[in-house]
Amino acid sequence: MAVEFPSEEWIEEWKEQLNANEEYQELGADWGKGFNGDFVFTIEPDVEGLADDPEWKEFEGPDGKLRYFVGLEGGECYDVHPVDDPEDEDYGFEIVGPYSNWKKLAQGEIGAIDSLMSGQFELVGDMQKVMEYSDASVAMVECATSIETEFRY
Repeated sequence: MAVEFPSEEWIEEWKEQLNANEEYQELGADWGKGFNGDFVFTIEPDVEGLADDPEWKEFEGPDGKLRYFVGLEGGECYDVHPVDDPEDEDYGFEIVGPYSNWKKLAQGEIGAIDSLMSGQFELVGDMQKVMEYSDASVAMVECATSIETEFRY
């Protein structure tokens, strides 16, 4: 059964996929050790009607953006949850981008590192550290593309 994106159910399914993926576990084994490897994924509403969708409004922040915390350390995803205010979270990195690019990423149409380098997403945090673990980033996106996903827009 398809899981709707974006949703709390989708991010939970991605967490399960990550934690079941031996390649990601191996490539990310040192991620977050000695530094904060947690992320906030920020989705900007760039598709007509999305910002008015009741399900979007349920979790959007005060600026109209949807955010999810993704706790990553040692090749494991230990927590995911919606974020009301990013100031309330302790994280080391934020990835910001429009819904249409998150959709392309989840469909495997764009890659994790290429989309950061091309400006399709903005990284707030240490780009050097992300580049050091680029293979783990690729494995993370592969996990996302393996989820049977229904996109509302």
